[in-house]
Amino acid sequence: MTSNLTSGEQAAAAAVERSAATSQLRFATAGSVDDGKSTLVGRLLHDSKSVLADQLEAVEHASRSRGQEAPDLALLTDGLRAEREQGITIDVAYRYFATPKRRFILADTPGHVQYTRNMVTGASTAELAVVLVDARNGVVEQTRRHAAVAALLRVPHVVLAVNKMDLVDYAEPVFAAIAEEFTTYAASLGVPEITAIPISALAGDNVVTPSANMDWYGGPTVLEHLETVPVGTDPSQDPARFPVQYVIRPQTAEHPDYRGYAGQIASGVLRVGDAVTVLPSGRTSTITGIDALGTLVDVAWAPQSVTVTLADDLDISRGDLIAPSDHVPQTTQDVEATVCHLHDRPLRVGDRVLLKHTTRTVKAIVKDIPSRLTLADLSHHPAPGELAANDIGRVVLRTSEPLALDAYDASRRTGSFLLIDPADGTTLTAGMAGDSFAASAQGAESARDDEGWDF
Repeated sequence: MTSNLTSGEQAAAAAVERSAATSQLRFATAGSVDDGKSTLVGRLLHDSKSVLADQLEAVEHASRSRGQEAPDLALLTDGLRAEREQGITIDVAYRYFATPKRRFILADTPGHVQYTRNMVTGASTAELAVVLVDARNGVVEQTRRHAAVAALLRVPHVVLAVNKMDLVDYAEPVFAAIAEEFTTYAASLGVPEITAIPISALAGDNVVTPSANMDWYGGPTVLEHLETVPVGTDPSQDPARFPVQYVIRPQTAEHPDYRGYAGQIASGVLRVGDAVTVLPSGRTSTITGIDALGTLVDVAWAPQSVTVTLADDLDISRGDLIAPSDHVPQTTQDVEATVCHLHDRPLRVGDRVLLKHTTRTVKAIVKDIPSRLTLADLSHHPAPGELAANDIGRVVLRTSEPLALDAYDASRRTGSFLLIDPADGTTLTAGMAGDSFAASAQGAESARDDEGWDF
């Protein structure tokens, strides 16, 4: 850290460094059907001593009832009855475990194409994605699809786990060819960091302990990489974003005029004395106090939950965004984004929806769907008219009120949003503002004008 940083920036950076040894990593697994995702996760949990005795006993009993002599470690994550009966993963299975070096939140996502939306859900908050490939099959269409989803969601670290190396006699040329093909493809999508590891999840090679069968490989095991990959960013490098979640007005004899704004800092650093702007109103003020868990502090940083007080009594409510006056995001009512449609009911041009961005929810209209993305070859199908479940495409929205959206590639937190059914509150679509990894599709311009919702 350079000496020209402010005291607040230095404090934030120091906090990041202090938490490095006990930091938390959110990661997701993905891969084609039968590539061994659940077995890898089960092996990771088992060999890292993260499985309780009764859990292991239940898996051993279930394995024996299916005629298997050895415990099927995939059953540690495939918890749904349909998953166990079919031997596949259907829903996202979240698992929590820890080692002396780091805590982990793992999302085991399905491999079938019809569950692309589940992978989007699991990878949306992940800092690392483990993409499995069967060494016998190499990079297949679904592998490319998962790499594309990871790139779209701006997952900063991707691990290529070439599994079932025991079935190809642990041959280095097989691993090298797969690693080169995948790395070239993922890098072309803009994935910033790719690490290839040869493994056998069934036998335990290079999952937690180094393999004696692959002395030609000198890199880390899967767990070693998970424990050492850089987590998080220096908050002082990002502009501050503070979505207001709740306004505190006790109006008591002790605090007759207190007005505090509570929420979680989405990015950056807040300091007492900072000049700030409240959006979408554009009013300005100065931070006079920061309360973090009942303690008054001079500086706070993402992702802390705090209460902020300002020098002026402004009309601020839930959904407003407080940002530094020298780094104010632009507000807009016209949103262009890449989205993944999650609901079984299609999203169509003209649909009226609610758009939820951080703590703000506004009405919106789907003005246009310029293109649908084919993840297998990254081609754009122009003007599809609608997006079905699991489809990824470009949309143009018009909102009833201005939104302070950042581009998703600049901030995953303040660049993302959800589209919600206004009738029943069902989540329909997950969106990422701005351009996708590929050039924006040049679909036909929308000629529709929706009366009554023409904002």
